[in-house]
Amino acid sequence: MTTSADATATVAAAAPSASASFEQQKLVKTRFVANAGLAAGATYQWIIKPYRAGKFKKGADGRTFALVKAGLAGAFTYNRLKAAVNNAKGDPLLSKAVAPLSAGIESLKSLATKLRKGEVTDADVGSFESVINGVKDAGKSAGAEVVDKVPSASQLSGG
Repeated sequence: MTTSADATATVAAAAPSASASFEQQKLVKTRFVANAGLAAGATYQWIIKPYRAGKFKKGADGRTFALVKAGLAGAFTYNRLKAAVNNAKGDPLLSKAVAPLSAGIESLKSLATKLRKGEVTDADVGSFESVINGVKDAGKSAGAEVVDKVPSASQLSGG
């Protein structure tokens, strides 16, 4: 038995409206902003801030825990940035703005392991910061301004 709601949904799916393309692009930008914002927030909260506070130095109080969180944040950041680039493909302007950053994002993949092992350097932290700033700038130039959003611990750990 087909309900009127089912019939309406079928008709709507069969005949896309003129604004469907606009709505898709709006959703693409929204997803891009959300993913890039989470990546930026995780990077700042669990990599840049603790690094600048000296939490990664040998003998620092809470070093092991800070390094584990930084490693998780590194993997999370990489994952969210890859998702943001994928989202950007749905918007021509955003896609062009983000395309040059793909190599930088790919370079972050191995840094999560270095963070967990405590082998992080100024250059490594600088790489995270540089890629995040590049993504933020690309989003802003395409009308999709990225704001840092710190992910919850369960988001960070993949739960």
